[in-house]
Amino acid sequence: MITKAIIADVSELNKLINSAYRGESSKKGWTTEANILEGLRTTELELTETIANTKNTILKFTENNQIIGCVLLVEKEPQLYLGMLTVSPELQNSGVGKKLLQQAEIHASELGLSKIVMTVISVREELIAWYNRNGYVATGAREPFPASDVHIPITNQPLEFIVMEKRIE
Repeated sequence: MITKAIIADVSELNKLINSAYRGESSKKGWTTEANILEGLRTTELELTETIANTKNTILKFTENNQIIGCVLLVEKEPQLYLGMLTVSPELQNSGVGKKLLQQAEIHASELGLSKIVMTVISVREELIAWYNRNGYVATGAREPFPASDVHIPITNQPLEFIVMEKRIE
């Protein structure tokens, strides 16, 4: 079941997102960033602030009263920004991510927004290919990877974001 996340979900969302992106637990899935970044992917404070902002929606995918996936959607007219697509590492390749993408498209349509945009770290070739298979295309635009004390690069590869988009009917 996919529903809108609320403040009461923050702790569970935080654990899920960090387990899927960073650290040993993330290596059980194919979308890990543990080989290129360390540190946290997000914090409870960041998620609380995100949910409190009315331009943001976090959709959660719940099964057996447990959040197993989520996605951040941000209204940035004339488009919807999609970020932090997360599926529990043990459940990746089960269709949860695709269902969240489909719900994001419905959300964009309901808001009257004609495209969804996202950024993906350029070295994440397998992830870029997955988004391509789901209708997203690289725009050619690039954005610098943010320097911060949260996202700590542990690779010698230069990191930057590529911008991808999908037009919504």
